[in-house]
Amino acid sequence: MFYTLSGMAPWRRWAVVFGVALGVMVTWTSLGGVPSLFAQEEAAIQTTVEETEAAAGDEAVSEEAEADLGVGYALDNTFLFLAAVLVFFMQAGFAMVESGFNAQKNAVNVLFKNSMDICVGVLLYFFIGFGIMYGANYAGVENPSKYFVFGGVGIDGYSDGTFSPEVAWLFQAVFAATAATIVSGAVAGRMKVAGYLIYSAVLTGLVYPISGYWKWGGGWLNEMGFQDFAGSAVVHALGGFAGLAGAIVLGPRIGRFVDGKSVPMPGHNLPLAALGVFILWFGWYGFNPGSALGFQSTDGINLTMHCAVTTTLAAGAGGLLATVLSWVLFKKPDLSMGLNGILGGLVGITACCDTMSNMQSVLVGSVAGVIVVAGILLLDKLQIDDPVGAFPVHGLCGIWGCLAIGILPNGYLEDGTTSFVTQLIGTTVICAWAFVTMAGLFVALKAVGILRVKPEEELTGLDISEHGMHAYPADAVAKAS
Repeated sequence: MFYTLSGMAPWRRWAVVFGVALGVMVTWTSLGGVPSLFAQEEAAIQTTVEETEAAAGDEAVSEEAEADLGVGYALDNTFLFLAAVLVFFMQAGFAMVESGFNAQKNAVNVLFKNSMDICVGVLLYFFIGFGIMYGANYAGVENPSKYFVFGGVGIDGYSDGTFSPEVAWLFQAVFAATAATIVSGAVAGRMKVAGYLIYSAVLTGLVYPISGYWKWGGGWLNEMGFQDFAGSAVVHALGGFAGLAGAIVLGPRIGRFVDGKSVPMPGHNLPLAALGVFILWFGWYGFNPGSALGFQSTDGINLTMHCAVTTTLAAGAGGLLATVLSWVLFKKPDLSMGLNGILGGLVGITACCDTMSNMQSVLVGSVAGVIVVAGILLLDKLQIDDPVGAFPVHGLCGIWGCLAIGILPNGYLEDGTTSFVTQLIGTTVICAWAFVTMAGLFVALKAVGILRVKPEEELTGLDISEHGMHAYPADAVAKAS
C-alpha cells in the first residue's frame, strides 16, 4: 500500500490517508458506540418501565385511598344508623315509663301520645325542621344568619361532607322526637289529644329546630362557644321546660292537691316503669356515644367508649343517690325516686360525657340524683302537677349538665373554649325559649277550648273519653260485673 501511495500524486495520497483515517475513526466510534447506544436504549426502556410502574403504583395507591374512603364512609354511616336506631328505641322506654307512672285509666292515652310523637315528629322534622336546624348545610345557602335560616324542604341539597343526607336526617329526627315526647308525661291525665298533637307539631317543626340551629347548626350560641355535646339543654332541658309550661297552664289533676296539701297519685304499674327506665338507659348509648359520630380517638382515648363509660357511671350514681336521699327523707327506699335518679344522671352527663373524667361523671350523676329528689319536692310545694317528674329529670338535670361544664375542670375550660358565663347564657336562653313559646301555645290552646278535657272525662279516664277503649279490657269487665 505504501508503494501504491508513493506512486500516486501527492493530493491523491493525502486523500487516501484522510479517507482511511476517517474510516478508522468511524469504525472505532461505531464499535465503541454500540454499547453506548444499547445503554441509552436500555436506560430509555428502564425509564419507561419505571414511569409505568410508578403510574401503576400511584393508581394502586389512589384505588387503595378510594377503597379506604369507601370503607370509612360506610363504617361511619353504619355507626350513625345504629346509634339512630338505639335512640329510636328510647320511644318505647318513654312510653313504658310514662304509662307505668300514670293511672291505669290513662294508659292508652299516654301510649297514643307517645306513638303520635314519633309519627308527627318524623314528618314535620323532614319537611320543615331539618331544613331549619341544618339550613346552613344546604346547597345555595350563602352567608346564613346566626339566628334563623331555612335551607329547603326535605333533605335534597343537604350535605355535610361526611354522612349521607338520609342517615344524617334519621339521627337528628329521632332526637327531635325525643324532645317532644318528654312533655307527654308532664301533661298526662288531663290534656286533650287534639291539643297535644298541635303542640307536638309546633315543637318538632319549629321550636326545637330553631334553638337547635343556634347550637348544633352553627348559629350564635355555637359561635359564642356554648358547649352541649349530646343535648342536656338542646334536647332535654328544652323538653323539660316545655313540659313545665304545659303543667302550669293545664293545672293539676283533680284530687292531686287538696287544701294546699299534696295527695300522692301512684302509678298503676311500677314494673312497666322500671322496664322503661332500663330501655331508656340502653337507648342512651346511641344518644351519648352516638353523638361522637364515629369511633374517634384523641390522645390515646377513644371518645365513643369514653362517653359510654361516663354515661354508665353517671346513671348508676344518679340512681343510687336519689334512692339513698329518698330513704333518708321518707324512711323507706322509694323505687320511683331511684328510677328517676337514673334518668337524671343520664340527662346530666349528656352535655359533658365527652369531656368529664370517669370520676367526674360519678360526681355529675350524684348531683343529678339529688336534684331530681329536690325538684320533685319543689313541684309539690308549688302545687305543680308533673306525674312522671319530667321537669326535675329533664329540665333541672339538663341545666346542671351544661353548667357542670363551666364549673368542673375539663377540656373545654382548660383551652378556653367556654366559660361558666357562656354556659349559663346558653342554657338560660334555650330554657327560656322553650318555656315562653310553649306557654304561649298552651295559653292559646286553652283560649280556644282544646287544651284540657272536661272534669267528668278526666275522672272517667282519658282512655274511655278520648279513645273509647281500655288498656286492660279484662279488668274493665271484672269491675263492671
